[in-house]
Amino acid sequence: MTPGYEALMNSAALLDLSSRARIRVTGEDRARLLHAMTTNHVQQMKAGDGLYAYFLNAQGRILADVYVFCFEDHFLLDTEAESRKAVLEHLDHYIIADDVTLEDVTDETFSFGIEGPKATEVAARAGLPAPHHRFAHVDAEGCTVAAISATGVFGVRITGPVGRKDEFATLMEGAGAIAASADDAEIARIENFVPKYGCDITEHTLPQETQQLHALHFQKGCYLGQEIVERIRSRGHVNKVLMGFRAQSLYVPDPGTKLMLEGKPAGEITSAALAGEYVFGLAYVRVPGARSGAMAEMDGVAVELFAPRD
Repeated sequence: MTPGYEALMNSAALLDLSSRARIRVTGEDRARLLHAMTTNHVQQMKAGDGLYAYFLNAQGRILADVYVFCFEDHFLLDTEAESRKAVLEHLDHYIIADDVTLEDVTDETFSFGIEGPKATEVAARAGLPAPHHRFAHVDAEGCTVAAISATGVFGVRITGPVGRKDEFATLMEGAGAIAASADDAEIARIENFVPKYGCDITEHTLPQETQQLHALHFQKGCYLGQEIVERIRSRGHVNKVLMGFRAQSLYVPDPGTKLMLEGKPAGEITSAALAGEYVFGLAYVRVPGARSGAMAEMDGVAVELFAPRD
């Protein structure tokens, strides 16, 4: 395995996440609008809070996933690069008489992930404080340090002015972070069951199918797409859910490869990667076969299914 992947697993890796989109939301109605447009409870957020949520269409399908960070005078949305245009256009469409302004600050900012079991130690050596709970963020050195991870291993995300990007890269590497590639991060996030919008989550996906229930708040009141989410909750299930799988094999299946259970088609792979002598992947699997420990097959290779950790 590469030094970057080894750092993610055993020490601390530096990930350049600057290609992700960042959108600043200001105006007196900003909390009300975001609350009405996302699946999580934005209106109860206070400065320093963060959360993970989905934007849905009227049919309850996912248009984008997003981290929402609350500041005293604005919100910052952090989403996939592929969702940049969709999020801006979606929100702008619903700003009618609201006092809300959207500002795309992607190109004006950088974003680094420090991820791995020693991420906090490395951040501390660099003089950066660590947030105390998941999704929270703190200000430091003119930047924001948030407790989120792109790979599912422990980490913090640093966001700041693009003019300071090289300064912070040098600072992090000097404190002991080892640069990891996008391929390293891809392997780790699949291994740790972190679905990615564009492959594991698309505009055809229903929220409960992803098994990322921390993106949903079932007592928050009305929001776009809520009727479908509530209908699924009241019925108690969906027909398929996202599952992880592992196999001791060097065969990496392409997206769209079928999973078989007891000789019958039972699912479809969305992403996969090789980690040492094991292949890990994510796939949508039909209920009730979607359970941890169940054995399936992909192109003649036996795989074991596993569910997300939380």
